Amino acid sequence: MTSIKEQAAISRLLSFLQEWDNAGKVARCHILDRFIRFNHSKTAPELEQEFSQGASLFLARLTTWLRLSYMAGTCLKKLLKSIGIFLSAVSSNRYLVEFLEVGGVLTLLEILGLEKVKEEDKKEAVLLLQMVANCGRKYKELICESYGVRSIAEFMAKSKCEDAQEEVQILLDSLVHGNPKYQHQVYKGLIALIPCASPKAQQLSLQTLRIAQAIVGTVHPSIVEFLMGVLRTMHLEVQYEAIELIKDLIKTDVRTALLKGLVGLLRPSAKDISKLQPKVLEDPAVFQVSGHLPVFLQQAAAAKIIGILSRKSMSVAQELLSLQVISELMFTMGNRDHSNSQRLASLTLEDNTEDLYLNMDSIQADILASNKINIPFVFIPPIPWESLQVPKSGEEDDKKEEVAKESKKQTKFL
Repeated sequence: MTSIKEQAAISRLLSFLQEWDNAGKVARCHILDRFIRFNHSKTAPELEQEFSQGASLFLARLTTWLRLSYMAGTCLKKLLKSIGIFLSAVSSNRYLVEFLEVGGVLTLLEILGLEKVKEEDKKEAVLLLQMVANCGRKYKELICESYGVRSIAEFMAKSKCEDAQEEVQILLDSLVHGNPKYQHQVYKGLIALIPCASPKAQQLSLQTLRIAQAIVGTVHPSIVEFLMGVLRTMHLEVQYEAIELIKDLIKTDVRTALLKGLVGLLRPSAKDISKLQPKVLEDPAVFQVSGHLPVFLQQAAAAKIIGILSRKSMSVAQELLSLQVISELMFTMGNRDHSNSQRLASLTLEDNTEDLYLNMDSIQADILASNKINIPFVFIPPIPWESLQVPKSGEEDDKKEEVAKESKKQTKFL
């Protein structure tokens, strides 16, 4: 027989569940407020004690109301927070299974795609997906099998809430770790985010890509094209992440493709420039400004990255020379429409960057832009250590003669 205390507890539970069942939308929101306030951070045993071993009965009511009302967005944030109390509780595996059995993951993913749902509500859905993913490999696979990567990435690209986007980054990072079956799917989803319209999403996806690339290993060829395109950004934080990823990828088998792409950006095609010319600039009555800013930002970024890579690695510098980078950098220095391109190109060439582009006239700029320099690639071996030693007495004159002869040979070759 049950004790008087147990009977009283069961009576309170039945009374609470009846109150919920008979309550309208407003009353249920008040019930959720009380539940969140008094049960936040409780463990699963504590929740069972609170509900007289019947916590699952209340969770079932929450998930049922979620499925019925999520499209209308009624009290959605509080409802998701309440479910989160169950899923985040210590020893909550039982609650997680119950939530998944009623299609909880699919419901959360559908919430992310609804336009009428508020950003803060979608953020709560992302937090619940994090809880599911953090429970282990099979749960990460469940999210991916439910087309979760696509839904999550699309929400990140369209979201206007940076806090929500940062939570999505945490979720994607979780999905790429310890998930060998679907880690390539997450990796490709991150690449697809690079050209999106949200600078924050671009920044976060590039950050996560560096981690994902180290896990996946093999580089997807499409990443080169997307990285070249994102260099048109006006946001320095996005450019920084792109540069860091390029520095990582330069050690992989897409190195040559990256270097060719960067050198190609130094000389924008006539098609790219004309395509970006706004019609308003064709009106002679309107004050003329450069209509090619994205292309010139891309050009400047390429000059900057080439300088970073060539200073870091001699072999990269030699490969860039074989791609006629000198001629293209000189062309960039002749771009009087974008002083930053001139400055960064001259910095890469190690010219006088302080005032060279400021003192350049139109004739000098035209000469640079129309240069036909073709430097053949010649490998210059490193100087032996012995030749750097201080010559002994009597050997100094011989050394000078050898240096003079070598200098004449190099002059003749040029």
